[in-house]
Parts: sequence; C-alpha cells; structure tokens
Amino acid sequence: MTSAKRAAPKKTRLTAADYETLASFRHGVRRYLAFAEANARSVGLTSQQHQALLAIKVRTATRPMSVGDLAAELLLKHHSTVELVGRLEKAGFARRLVDDEDRRKVQVSLTPAGEEVLAALSVGNLRELRLIAPAFAGLMDQVDKLTQD
Repeated sequence: MTSAKRAAPKKTRLTAADYETLASFRHGVRRYLAFAEANARSVGLTSQQHQALLAIKVRTATRPMSVGDLAAELLLKHHSTVELVGRLEKAGFARRLVDDEDRRKVQVSLTPAGEEVLAALSVGNLRELRLIAPAFAGLMDQVDKLTQD
C-alpha cells in the first residue's frame, strides 16, 4: 500500500515504543541511503547524479524523457536539472537531443558508459536492499500497527 493510500494515524499520543519504531525506520532508511551515496561516490558520482541516471533509465525504457520530466522526477527546478544533465553529459554518462516533434524540448538519454556505470551501481544497491529487506518488513508491520491504533 502506498503512503498516499494509508490512513492518517488516529493516535494523538505516541508511546515510547511508537517513537522507537519511527527511529528504527528512519535509521534503516538512512543506512540504505548512506550505502547508496557511498556507492555512487565510489564511481565519481553524486547521489543526485546516480538518481538521475536511474530515473532516465526507467523512463526511457517506455518513452523519451525531457529535461523537464527529469526535473519533475527529481523534484528539482528546471535550471538545476539542466546543470545536472550538463555534468552527466560532460562525464560521458548522458546525452541531450533536441526533440524532433517539439524543437523547444530537449530529450535526455543514457550513453553506453552511463548504462554501464548504472548497472554496476544497481547491482550493489540491490544486494544491500536484499540484506536489509527483512528488517524493513518487520518495521513496516510495526508502522502498520501504529497507523491502526
């Protein structure tokens, strides 16, 4: 169930166990994000650049991705995304092409080098997710209980 579909918690007062559940969940999320950030740094990317490569890969599997689409996906302003794509392009991981149908739009895609570095990062990130998945499953059960009380 997505967070948008979850009912708002009915509790007005949290117990010590509730706070412990929230803290454990946040720690688990940060642990994974710290791993993913270090993994990206190990190949010379920022976490945001890695996230951009992943978003481009997923989107362009079914349809083209514009710089505006990428900005929306990453929750960034358009001009910040233009700079981000410029850095990825300079590193040889992405390329920009003017949209054939709407010359005002710029499409973004991965280069073979971008595909390669993303695949290497993704293998490590998925391995880490598999390691922490059991802990997250238990935490999600506890979170569900929190929202039902």
